[in-house]
This record gives sequence, structure tokens and C-alpha cells, in this order.
Amino acid sequence: MIESFAHLDQLAAGRDLADVFLETDEQEHGIPAAQILAALRKRREVMRDCIERGKGGGQSMGKLVGNEAKLLDEAFRSGRTFLDPLTIKAELYALSVMGENSRMGVIVAAPTAGAGGVVPGMLLALEEERNVDPEKTVRALVVAGGIGSIIALSANISGAAGGCQNEVGVASSMGAAAVAYMMGGTPADSIQAAALALKNTLGLVCDPVGGLVEVPCVKRNALFAVHGLTAAQLALAGVKSVIPMDEVVEAMVRIGRALPRGLKETAEGGLATTATGCAIGSRLKDEANQRRAERAAERERVAHERKEAVSS
Repeated sequence: MIESFAHLDQLAAGRDLADVFLETDEQEHGIPAAQILAALRKRREVMRDCIERGKGGGQSMGKLVGNEAKLLDEAFRSGRTFLDPLTIKAELYALSVMGENSRMGVIVAAPTAGAGGVVPGMLLALEEERNVDPEKTVRALVVAGGIGSIIALSANISGAAGGCQNEVGVASSMGAAAVAYMMGGTPADSIQAAALALKNTLGLVCDPVGGLVEVPCVKRNALFAVHGLTAAQLALAGVKSVIPMDEVVEAMVRIGRALPRGLKETAEGGLATTATGCAIGSRLKDEANQRRAERAAERERVAHERKEAVSS
């Protein structure tokens, strides 16, 4: 078992990081590396398909978002964007995944549904723009999962437990480590990338408007996909985190515990309690009550018709 990032650094020195995680999983859980890689190939395809569907847009369940990916894709195709293609695609693919999530489409939770756009946004944009072998992307998913699993030894990876630092922050950290791996970095580079990404999300709150994973979640995924790419680039250039990754995780856990309840996925603080957020929350509550009333009326109608049928 890999107990910490310091342990990982020692164990993986001079080795392929994906192999280290694959061997550890096989030893701990008895799952052959070939089986893990086959499963991740399927997940990469789900990510790819999800992105293609998501580009088309469509209204979310809560009617708050849905066409962000379509708008960015149209701007990109018509030459109305100014950032480099890798950055645009990372944003676009993250938005596509989260658009699908908001419409209850099939996505890969990486590590959660609310942060599901970050890792595929980063990895599949990099694969496409830098002509990376898809098999390398699959192995990078091993790295992303391995980084997330070590974080999860100390932290509950959910917004309800510690704010969005525990979701989008962790996703960005996982993706940064995976990108460093894809670009030929050492295991130490991947750990540094993970630390740089995670420590710069500390304190990020979870404040979903109306209690839905739509605002600010969808656009936040796009922003933190770029954040993760930046962390990987810094690490590959030799920039290091002064605070070791294990201590960054410890800080995240402490901050999560210190955050008030209203900033941990309750919709009782942050953007959810702005004037606009409250108005949206009230509308969603009224619509939910209306749906419940309609379902109750329908059940009563059906029960009445059955009673009448029996009587006759």
C-alpha cells in the first residue's frame, strides 16, 4: 500500500509512475494490470463520447446552464478566441462533460460528478493537441487515479465534507500529475504538479445555487482544467511547491473542517445566497413543489379510477 506522497516519491524514483500504481493495485486487490488498463480504455472512450455529445449543448435539468460548450466551440471554430488551442480545448471539453452531467448524461466521475470535467478536459485536449498516443492517456488515467487514491486516504473527496477544494481542487491536482506524466515528467514532477494545483485551491467553497450541480460548478470545471495545466507546466519547468504534497493534503483537510456548514454543498452560503441565487433557489423550490403536487394529484386520480372500476 502506498501510504503517502513521500512514500510514493521513494517507491517510484527512476520508474514509470503508472507501472508503480498498477503493480500496487495488483498486489493489494489482485486485479491484473491488463484488466485495469482495459477498464480505463473504456472510460477514456466514455469521456471522448461525452465530450462530443456535450459540444451540442442543450438545457440543463435546472435550466440554469447548458449551452456554454456550444458557445465556446462556435467561437473557436469561427476564429473568435484568443487563447492557444490547447487551453481552449481544455476549457471546451470540461464544459462539454459538465453540460452532459447537468442533463443527466453518462460521464466518468473523476473523482466526482461535480468535478467530472477537469481530468478529461485536460487529458483529452493534451492528447489531441500534442499528438499523444491514446494508450499514454490511458496510463495517465492510472496516474490520476493513483494520486486521487492517496489523497483519499486522508480526505473525504466531496464538497459536503470539505468544500469544492475537495472536488475540483482534487480533480485539478489529479489532472496536473497526469499531464506531467503524459509530457514525459518524472514521478517527482507529477507529485510537484499535484501539490501546486491543490495548494492553490485551498479554501475553495462549495456553494451550488439552488442546490444543483450547475452554478458555479459547470464553468468552474473549465477554469480549473486550465489551472491544472498551469500547475503541470510549472512543475515540468522545475518549479517546486515549498510545502510538500502530504502537508498540502493535511492543510486541505483542516480547512475543510473549519469551513462553515453553509459553504459545504448546503446552498446556505456563498453564491447560493446572493440576491440572484436566492431568487433561483425560490423558483426551483416552487417548481419542485408544483411537480410534487401534480404527482400527488395523478396518484389520487388513478386511485379514484380504480375504486370506481371495482365498484362498477
